[in-house]
Amino acid sequence: MTSRIARLRRELLAWYDREGRSLPWRIRPEAREAGAVADPYAIWLSEIMLQQTTVPHATPYWHRFLALWPQVGDLAAAPREDVLREWAGLGYYARARNLHACAIEVATVHGGRFPETLDGLRALPGIGEYTANAILAAAFDKPASVVDGNVERVITRLYRVETAMPKAKPEIRKLAGAIADPSRSGDYAQAIMDLGATVCTPRAPACEACCWRFACAAAKAGDMLRFPVKAPKKTKPVRRGTAWLVRRDGRVWLRQRADSGLLGGMTEVPSTPWVEADAVDAVPPFAGAWTGRGEIRHVFTHFELRLEVRESEAGAGWEPESGYWADEAALDAEALPSVMRKVLAARRPQTG
Repeated sequence: MTSRIARLRRELLAWYDREGRSLPWRIRPEAREAGAVADPYAIWLSEIMLQQTTVPHATPYWHRFLALWPQVGDLAAAPREDVLREWAGLGYYARARNLHACAIEVATVHGGRFPETLDGLRALPGIGEYTANAILAAAFDKPASVVDGNVERVITRLYRVETAMPKAKPEIRKLAGAIADPSRSGDYAQAIMDLGATVCTPRAPACEACCWRFACAAAKAGDMLRFPVKAPKKTKPVRRGTAWLVRRDGRVWLRQRADSGLLGGMTEVPSTPWVEADAVDAVPPFAGAWTGRGEIRHVFTHFELRLEVRESEAGAGWEPESGYWADEAALDAEALPSVMRKVLAARRPQTG
C-alpha cells in the first residue's frame, strides 16, 4: 500500500467520522461503539430502494415497509400484490418483484438470515454486484468495493478518467478497489458514497471542503465538471398508444399486466400496445361514445411514452374479457404505477 492510498483512507474516514450523513438504516461509528448492531434486512431494503432513486424519496417508503413488515419473514409472507402496491411510486417494478422473491428465499432457504459472503448475496434475486458489495460492507463490515454513481463521480475526478461512461466502469472499479479500506469496510463504503452525495456533487462540487482535494487531479486542473465523461446521448424513441378509461357506476376497468416485461405484475388502465409509430390504429373495446381526455406523456429509461386517453361509460350489457372493476374511491389501494395514475388523472382539454 502506498503512502498516498493510506492518506486517502485516513482523510476520508476522519471526514466521515465528523460529517458523514445520519441515515435511518445506517449505524454511525459512535452508535456502533455504544453497542448498536446493523440490521441486514433494513440495509438490504434500503439498498434495493436506492438503486434508482434518491435518499429523500426512498426514506418514507423504507419506513413504511418496515412498519408493515418488520422482519424479512413478514415480507416473505405478504401477498405480492400488497408489496407491489406499497412500492408504487418507486419505479422499476421488477425490483419490487425481485424484492419479494428475495425475501421468500432468505426466509425459506436461509432461515431468515442474509448470507455473509459476496457469492451468497449475489445468488439472491435482485442482488447484483454493487448491491452485494454494499450489503457486505454496511451490514457485515466485510471488505468490499462499493461503486455507485456517487463513487464513479468521485473516482473519475480524483484520477481524471478520460474514458467515457459506461465503458469506464471496469477501470473505475479497479481504481476504487485499490483505495477501499479493509479495516473499516462498512464505514469506508458509506464514507465515499457520502463524499459524492454531499461534497463531490454533479454540478457544484465543494472542492474547498473536500478531504481528497490534496490528491484530486480534476480539482488541480480546474475541470471537475467534465467528469465523469459521458458518451453522446442518444435520442429516446417515442412510443404511442391509446388508453381506454372505462367507467361504470363509480367503478373503473383495470387489469394486471403480465409478470414479465415493463411494469410486470402492476395494475394498469387497459391500452393498445405501445408502438413506435406516428399514429396508432386504436379499435375501442366496445362501440359507443368515447370522449378524448388528451395525451399524457411519461418518460421511461429507454423511451418516451405518449398515450392518448379516451373515456367512455360501459353499458350494462358489456363485460371485459380480462381485468376487473375497481371502486374509484379506493384507487389508492391499487398497485398503479405513476404512468397509470397520470391516465386516471387525465382531463378533457379546454377549448375556446
